[in-house]
Amino acid sequence: MSYWDGKSILITGGAGFLGSAIVEQLLKRGVGAAQLAIPRSRDLDLRKWENCQKAVEGKDIVIHLAARVGGIGFNQKYPAELFFDNAIMGIQVIEAARQAGVEKCVVLGTVCAYPKFTPVPFREEDLWNGYPEETNAPYGLAKKMLLVQCQAYRQQYGFNAIYLLPVNLYGPHDNFNPESSHVIPALIKKFSDAVCNREEVVEVWGTGSASREFLYVDDAARAIVLATERYNKPDPVNIGAGNEIKIRELVAIIARHTGFSGKIVWDTTKPDGQPRRGLDVSRAEREFGFRAEVPFEEGLKRTIEWYQKTLGTGTTGEPDHC
Repeated sequence: MSYWDGKSILITGGAGFLGSAIVEQLLKRGVGAAQLAIPRSRDLDLRKWENCQKAVEGKDIVIHLAARVGGIGFNQKYPAELFFDNAIMGIQVIEAARQAGVEKCVVLGTVCAYPKFTPVPFREEDLWNGYPEETNAPYGLAKKMLLVQCQAYRQQYGFNAIYLLPVNLYGPHDNFNPESSHVIPALIKKFSDAVCNREEVVEVWGTGSASREFLYVDDAARAIVLATERYNKPDPVNIGAGNEIKIRELVAIIARHTGFSGKIVWDTTKPDGQPRRGLDVSRAEREFGFRAEVPFEEGLKRTIEWYQKTLGTGTTGEPDHC
C-alpha cells in the first residue's frame, strides 16, 4: 500500500510553478488525477473564509502553497498586500483544515522569515533570533505566523500540521514577469533580451556582494512529497541545496549561458536585500531522507534553455528566443 492510496489531496497553488512540479511528482508515485484538487485563485479566492471551507471539504491531506510573492522591487511596492494576503490565506486554510478533520496539513514558509543577520548556514533554531531583512519582512513575517499556528494547533488540538522552509527556487516554468519575478528569472530575461536587442550594457540591482542559495524546483517538489509521507513533528525544516553563491557570480554565469558579452553595470543605489542566505539542510536529510540532486549550473542551463525555447520565434539570423 502506498501512503497516498485512497487519499484526497488539496494543493493550494497547485497550478503554479512549484505546485505543478509537486503534481508531477505525485503522478509518478501513482496518485490518480481524481485524487487531486487544484483550485485556481480566479475561481476560489482563499482570502475568503467560505472558499477555504469549500476547498478543504472531504480532503485527507492539504498542501498549502498558495502565496503572493515577488522580488525585492515587488516587496517594496506592495508590502501591505503581501502581508495581508499571505497571512489571511494561510490562517484560514489551516483553521478550515482543522475544522474539517483533515489528516495532515503541510504548510510552506519562506527563507525570508529568517532574521536579517542570521549566521550562515541558517539553522532552524535561529529562526526567532531577530527581525527579517526590511524589504521582505512583511511577507516573511506573515508566513512565519503560520509556523506559530501550526505548532499551537498541534499542542491544543493534536492537529498534524508541518512547516517547511524552502530557499529560493528556480527552474523551467518560473515567473519571468519583470514586475514580480525573483532574481534568477529576472536576470535570465534581462540578459536574453539584451542579446536579442544587441545591447552592449546590462544594469543589475545592488552591489553583487550578497549571497543566495537556490534550489531546483523538481528537487523542492520531491522534498515536499517526502516530508508529507514521512515527517510528523512540530519543528520547522529547511528545504535547500546546502550551498550559497554570490549574486555577482550568479550574474556572470547567466551572462555566459545567455551569450551576453557586453558590460555589466551595478546600480548600487538599489538594495541588495539580505546580506547572505545559505541553509543548514541536515534536518531534512535526517528526518525524511531529502538531499538535493540537480547541480546548480546544470539547473540554470535547463532553465535558460527552457526560457529561450519557450519564447522563441526562430527569427532568421537571430538566436531562437529573439
